[in-house]
Amino acid sequence: MPTNLPPEAMDKWEEVEAAHTPREKLQKMQEFLSCVPQHKGTMKLRGTIKKKMSIIRADLDDKKRKGTGKGGGGPKLFVEKEGSAQIALIGMTNVGKSCLMTATTNSKVVVTPTPYSTHEPVPGIMSYLDVRFQIVEAPAVMEGSADGRAGGHITLGLARNADGVILMVDLSRDPVGQLKLVLGELEKSRVLVSKPSGRVDIDRRHAGAALRVILMGKLLDCSMQDVEDLLRSYKITDAIVRISGEVRLDDVEDAIFETTTYKPAVVVANKLDLRGTAANLRRLKEYVNGKLPVIAMSCEQKTGLDELGKALFDSLGVIRIYTKEPGMKVHSDHPFALKRGVTINDLAKNIHKEFVLNFLFAMVWAERLPFSPKKVGLGFVLEDGDVVEIHTRV
Repeated sequence: MPTNLPPEAMDKWEEVEAAHTPREKLQKMQEFLSCVPQHKGTMKLRGTIKKKMSIIRADLDDKKRKGTGKGGGGPKLFVEKEGSAQIALIGMTNVGKSCLMTATTNSKVVVTPTPYSTHEPVPGIMSYLDVRFQIVEAPAVMEGSADGRAGGHITLGLARNADGVILMVDLSRDPVGQLKLVLGELEKSRVLVSKPSGRVDIDRRHAGAALRVILMGKLLDCSMQDVEDLLRSYKITDAIVRISGEVRLDDVEDAIFETTTYKPAVVVANKLDLRGTAANLRRLKEYVNGKLPVIAMSCEQKTGLDELGKALFDSLGVIRIYTKEPGMKVHSDHPFALKRGVTINDLAKNIHKEFVLNFLFAMVWAERLPFSPKKVGLGFVLEDGDVVEIHTRV
């Protein structure tokens, strides 16, 4: 059940949410912890907040050492997103991450056998089927990364912020052991690569927007009223909360603190060109047991690149929507890359909010339709490869 925090702790958490700078957030988190009673029911929460504080503290220390206390310079915890989706590339040292970046993206990285040569995130763009994925090479993972060892907060922070992750292993040296270590450090940071049974997304809105809970799944141990009461107790009164799958009240509280996050993942097994790796690949696939896609590659020889692109495309649930203006040709080079299940309304909002406000109807061209084009409304669900022409009042 939820931790049943006292009112003063909930008030302090509201101050944490309102903090504008890392230093202010750190101070407010410390004040919040002082209000949280210490007992078995709050152990997980206290551990999570302490880990968040450790990450902020390590980042501030890094900037101080580099003489950039005002926020400039120093290793970046986050990389601004570009393209259709951001993918964090993580793995132990010398598994070939920089080589993969060179083979798949436009980034300028130095490929070297020197261990731990990547100290900061390195972004690059990989194109596949008209979709642009931003791959971000993260510093190497090691045992203790989740506790901040050797800048582990940077790597795991990147994984938490990305849309998905590539888990890279070296087939020439115990790939199962490497994958276990990487997965273990992610799990300690509460980043999951196995899809949870339920999910809670809290989209905070401007004051006066009111609280709206959308249930698309099943509540296991509570009612909608219990959910609303819990959210309001944490001063969440203006938000859209989407609940999918099977969810407990604990899961709703976890979402408030953003303690657990799910990231779709692809395992890249590199150095397939080396002798003796076939047996290791079999063992790796047996260990994964179909729970994650495993892409065997040789970054050196640039084999397996198309398979990687398809695996990312499928695991992220991306679909391409092509648009056209009335009487004009299809914009075939620049589709909108959106999540599976989107509607005409979602596409219109991505183009411009005025398209929703002034919407009349849309025409959709698709092979699956018995009659194409078809005149549709804002609620029409789109699929990969659809061509859409939106008509507005203006």
